[in-house]
Amino acid sequence: MSLEITVHEQSCRGCELCIDICPTKVFEMDGEKRVCLVKQSDDCIACLSCAYICPSGAISHRDFHLVKNFYRDEAFCQKMEKFI
Repeated sequence: MSLEITVHEQSCRGCELCIDICPTKVFEMDGEKRVCLVKQSDDCIACLSCAYICPSGAISHRDFHLVKNFYRDEAFCQKMEKFI
């Protein structure tokens, strides 16, 4: 299973808070529609900051673990090397 992030376009207000808070730059703004889009779901670390900060509740996640063992997960550590 892999993490799935969904942005409900009808609910998105285009505030860009998710873009600002995401530590791994998963989102981008669709300038024409003025809604947030998921551009790099593979980079998501499931911190859920975007879902918590979204004022309209437009962002949802599926198939994630609430608590990841970051320090012992070699695949995660390799993924994070590009951000550190």
